[in-house]
Order: sequence, then C-alpha cells, then structure tokens
Amino acid sequence: MRSATITRKTAETQITVKLDLDQQNKIDINTGIGFFDHMLNLFAKHGRFGLTVKAHGDLEVDPHHTVEDTGIVLGECFKQALGDKKQIERYGTAFVPMDETLGRVCVDLSGRAYLVFQAELTNPRLGSFETETTEDFFQAFAFSNQMNLHATILYGRNTHHKIESLFKALGRAMRTAVTINPEIKGVNSTKGVI
Repeated sequence: MRSATITRKTAETQITVKLDLDQQNKIDINTGIGFFDHMLNLFAKHGRFGLTVKAHGDLEVDPHHTVEDTGIVLGECFKQALGDKKQIERYGTAFVPMDETLGRVCVDLSGRAYLVFQAELTNPRLGSFETETTEDFFQAFAFSNQMNLHATILYGRNTHHKIESLFKALGRAMRTAVTINPEIKGVNSTKGVI
C-alpha cells in the first residue's frame, strides 16, 4: 500500500496527515480554517486520494503557520508514500477551468525542490483564510516533497475561483504523476533515481 501517516508538532502547530495514494476511501479535513478545508477537500477529491488532515494551530495569531505547516506535512506524506518512485509516471499537468478563470499546474516528482507560482490574488482574505498563504502552502508542499511545481493562473477575475482552480489542478496533476505505469522499468529517469 502506498500510504503514509505523519504528525508534526511545533510550538505553533500540531498537524497529523494520513494519505492514501490509491484508495479514496476517506476524506476528512479539519484545520480550523474553513476555506482551506474546502481547498484540501477539492485537492483530494480531484486527485482521487484518501486524505485525513487534523490541524490545530495558533489561529489567534493568524492562519499562516497552520497553512504552511499543513503543506509541509502533506508533502512529506507524498514523499514517504511514493518510496523509491519505481514505475510512477513522474510528470503531471492539469488545466482546470473555474467559470471565468483558467488555472494550470505542472509537476515533476524529480527529487529537486522548485516552485514557480504566478497568480494575482486581488482579494486579500476569503473568510479567515489569507489568500497570500496560498503560495506559502504550494512552496511548503513542493519543498517537503522535493518536487518541481509550477502553478499559474492564465486568466481570471474572482480570487476564490483562482485558488480553487489551482487546488483542483494540483490534485489532478499529482494523480497523473503518482500513477504507476507497468511499462516503465525502474524509475522514469535516465539517472536511475529520482
């Protein structure tokens, strides 16, 4: 089974993430940040992942630590669940329209961490969620999973739609990248390791 459970405890947050790459048997998200819960639900649903997230953070300060640390733990879960990465597709790209918005996410599970994030988020807050933390989440996820992650809003107006298209696209791109292809011998790299 390609699954992982990781708990991270700091003075600012306590986060437990359970991830199953191959069984979407349960999605249960509770971070204390309603909009962020919604986005993680969309990510798991469109990626067809089993995902449980329980996060308690210093929300009396602001949502930043909870959002960023959740990205760290989720990335670590993917890295652990993927193991040696043998026979995975490695790459994934998804375009997701959300009404007037079009988002694109491209990933490479390369073992090298890099983020390109291009999205103008004009509304600074959606509920208790600070929209600038979207990039912080993507950064934390990419670096803890040691992957290339390019997230772009090609066009759009509504900030909710922009962020939603990126989370859905991230789920779909990750689904493609983690898919096992029996035609791939070993890992999908001329280096012999990713």
